[in-house]
Amino acid sequence: MSVNAVELSLFSHRLAAICEEMGAVLKRSAISPNIRDREDFSCALFDEKGALIAQAAHIPVHLGSMAFAMADVIPLFAWKSGDVVVFNDPFLGGTHLPDITVVTPVFMAGELVAFSAARAHHADIGGRSPGSMGVETRLQDEGLIISPRYWFEAGIEDPELARLFYGYVRAPAERMGDLAAQKAAAMVGVSRLNDFQASELRQMFAALIAVSEGYGRTAVASIPDGDYCFEDSLEDDGWGSSALAIRVTVSIRGEAAIVDFDGTALQTVGPVNCPLAVTAASVFYVFRCLMPDHTPQTAALFHPISIRASKGCLVNSGEGAAVAAGNVETSQRIVDVLLGALAKAIPDRIPAAAQGTMNNVIFGGKSNGEDWVYYETLAGGMGAYAGGDGLSAVQCHMTNTKNSSIEVLEMHYPLRISAYAVRENSGGAGVFSGGDGVVREWRVLEDCHLSLLTERRESQPYGLAGGESGSSGVNSLWRNGQWRSLPAKGSFALKSGDRIRIETPGGGGFGKKKGDE
Repeated sequence: MSVNAVELSLFSHRLAAICEEMGAVLKRSAISPNIRDREDFSCALFDEKGALIAQAAHIPVHLGSMAFAMADVIPLFAWKSGDVVVFNDPFLGGTHLPDITVVTPVFMAGELVAFSAARAHHADIGGRSPGSMGVETRLQDEGLIISPRYWFEAGIEDPELARLFYGYVRAPAERMGDLAAQKAAAMVGVSRLNDFQASELRQMFAALIAVSEGYGRTAVASIPDGDYCFEDSLEDDGWGSSALAIRVTVSIRGEAAIVDFDGTALQTVGPVNCPLAVTAASVFYVFRCLMPDHTPQTAALFHPISIRASKGCLVNSGEGAAVAAGNVETSQRIVDVLLGALAKAIPDRIPAAAQGTMNNVIFGGKSNGEDWVYYETLAGGMGAYAGGDGLSAVQCHMTNTKNSSIEVLEMHYPLRISAYAVRENSGGAGVFSGGDGVVREWRVLEDCHLSLLTERRESQPYGLAGGESGSSGVNSLWRNGQWRSLPAKGSFALKSGDRIRIETPGGGGFGKKKGDE
């Protein structure tokens, strides 16, 4: 069967629509506000070897890492119809422990043809800190590690997984409810793919992979040949480290790119270490942004791109390292350094730095004898670019979640929102201004625990082409009638009546205004 361009485009969009439907089922079936309201999840389809075939426009760090790692997970099992496999191990298919992936195979007439997967951030997965996002020093202290394992085998549930959750994590009924929603979402993918014939799927998959690889090569070839270097740093690891450099050299030769992190700091004590899958997701995201919107979302897009990072460095950390913030903070700085490097090659296509952090805020405690955990990432400013101002008050780069609505938050948790506004004039000035960050303030109604994993509290998001840097973020605690500063990363005991205020960074400006020379 020959495939023409129109048929292939329709097929690609149909697969993307299946992934969107999977996401809709997950959102409407989930229990936790983090998944149901913030939509901190991603859905994707893979071929029988684990190569990404389609995805929805969900969370970049989820999808890129799944595209990189699924091929390592698939060979671990003798797949059967009715199997459901779960995992969160950052060094075997995962990102950080709260992100749990549910995978189901797609069989047709007894023949394995594809996989359907849903990944979601669970508000807690055990560990020392509520929310499993504290400033720990070992992976095992961050929460329950789930190496790829059966939840259902040939349709028969293994009750051990539920026992693990009820014995280890906070609010286990909510966790299991969210897992069930992920399974339901994955089964939608199985059902929809069964509308096709196996031979048709295989041929269309092959054609889609060939076409998407062409888009990837064209995107790389549009960058002038050369070696482009850039360096930026994480401010600290939460355990008193000095700045941690991330250095990249992007080498372009025709249709091939090498992204080399030689010169990057070694892995560190605190949780900012980054598994290679997360680094790959960040690299893939940047190059995907250079491609047309209609580009088919397959793993073949990234065949022309090679990643080099020494084992044991910050962006390819060794097993057992604490990684909770690698997924959410280090990934953002990797994007910053890649964009900074590419700005030297294609300055008119690259924006100034965005806020450079996800501003992770995690509250947790007990209320009426029941555990509760609330997790949120906060929007900030996007960088300006050659064509206009940066957007204000948006989630940037590797995250793509919504905010928690005030009504939902206050209904579920002993917290109240005292302020929520755009942080005026926090974007960098220039011919085009960087976007502004936000201000969000919580009032605590009961004693509880707080963890912060944030960045750009000392450094500033860089501007480009003479544009000014965006403003740094600020973390503050109100207690006993006065405000005091909180560090970028840490865990804190809060008292009833305390207020927490987070002011997020603005984006960098683009271009030097006349008169500023």
